[in-house]
Amino acid sequence: MDTQQRLYPIGIQTFADIRNENYLYIDKTEYVYRMTHSGAKYIFLSRPRRFGKSLLVSTLHSYFEGRKELFQGLAIEALEKGWTVYPVLHFDMSMAKHAEKEQLEAMLGNQLSYYEKEYNVAPEKIGPNLRLKNLIEAAYRQTGQKAVVLIDEYDAPLLDVVHEDTTLPVLRNVMRNFYSPLKACDPYLRFVFMTGITKFSQLSIFSELNNLENISMLEQYAAVCGITEEEMLTQMSPDIDRLAQRLELSREETLDRLKSKYDGYHFTWPSPDIYNPFSLLRAFANAKLDSYWFGSGTPTYLIEMMRKFHVTPSRIGGNSAPAPAFDAPTERMTEITPLLYQSGYITIKAYDRIIDLYTLDIPNNEVRIGLMRSLLPYYVTPPCTTEASTTVARIYGAILNEDLDGALRLLQTFLGTVPYTDNTGYEGHWQQMLYITFSLLGYYVDVEVRTPKGRVDMVMRTATKLYLVELMLDAGADTAMQQIDLKQYPERFALCGLPVVKVAIDLDRETHNISGWKIS
Repeated sequence: MDTQQRLYPIGIQTFADIRNENYLYIDKTEYVYRMTHSGAKYIFLSRPRRFGKSLLVSTLHSYFEGRKELFQGLAIEALEKGWTVYPVLHFDMSMAKHAEKEQLEAMLGNQLSYYEKEYNVAPEKIGPNLRLKNLIEAAYRQTGQKAVVLIDEYDAPLLDVVHEDTTLPVLRNVMRNFYSPLKACDPYLRFVFMTGITKFSQLSIFSELNNLENISMLEQYAAVCGITEEEMLTQMSPDIDRLAQRLELSREETLDRLKSKYDGYHFTWPSPDIYNPFSLLRAFANAKLDSYWFGSGTPTYLIEMMRKFHVTPSRIGGNSAPAPAFDAPTERMTEITPLLYQSGYITIKAYDRIIDLYTLDIPNNEVRIGLMRSLLPYYVTPPCTTEASTTVARIYGAILNEDLDGALRLLQTFLGTVPYTDNTGYEGHWQQMLYITFSLLGYYVDVEVRTPKGRVDMVMRTATKLYLVELMLDAGADTAMQQIDLKQYPERFALCGLPVVKVAIDLDRETHNISGWKIS
């Protein structure tokens, strides 16, 4: 196909439309065959939002309807011989986001009514659970084939209220009631597939369906959603060349930028490198490397849960977690790690089989910068966040020109013009605000870095310099610099191969600003 006329399925989640209208399709049908012939009858898959879950469900829908013509030229064509037609009941729970109890019940009723008309089931004034049970049995009786039930984004009605103690149980009971017939209808079911982001343990699908297989972290399904590096290099090779031409970069430079911006996801270990499909397709379609996934909406529940668990920005990534942590029920979490992982804000970077411990970190620059922008209002009064973003851009230019003095003057001027937020009277607040600021520049930043003789408040690495930053409240920049020299911090970083720059910053508790600094 001429890449100038390539059609990218931006926002199109219906498999039939993609195939019939000749949109780009990354072939995932081998996984469809594997799932449906694995011996598992009830399957659950967790992946972050906009990672292709709905398209996968739609692909299963077309497959179970026996629409062989849609699969011509795809991997499953050589695998499937039967193409049996099954009755398919497909429910999309994303339609009930931000819904109250009555709206949720109305949405379930609306989707049930559609299939009741199809199978001539007389509507009765009974609960959604009994209506679902009657539908499954009717579909089996009328077709002679067991039914397939596909439930996309099963947890969508619950995510925005996960931090609430009153609304969550109410909505959870509605959903538990709806899913409850699935176990009783086992004799009439061929296959049940559910997708979501999180795991709510008290829903019946997890408490009653004890044979539900969670494939989310199985190695053979590592790449069932998302676009692997191999898929990009083979199935999207012309797109890479076209993007490089539009960006006036070499193919290698373009690949490097795509990798740092959108790659880095691993949903098990070992795993191929997986790119965010939404952002990657948008980048090719727009010929621009932008923050598409994060720009499409930061879930309210995530920010609320971060506040609930008192998660500081610098502690989002660079953590370790044992395997059981990934299976923690969302509503019983004692820390935010499982939710950050399931939502796609941190991902697996390594795994130690001996001690069963995963290393987790932020996957890429798009997520890192997006997260920091979302957290900035908690460290700078919200009306000033636009000005803050402008200041960050200017600071980036100053540091790019190795003018750290100018960068700190910009920051000082900005902080002198904004209302201060709470908690500016302790060093940790300043540390986190500077961490966010420097992270927004796209540089490597870490805080509380251990050395043999103490901890460095902050380390920032650019392409040409390594900055060691010491912060002190009302102590003077000279005292802060003496702290750096006293503990011989630069020796700890001598092997990094970059010139080390010592930065001592004095913070004024009364003016809530930087009062002075020394750079050595």
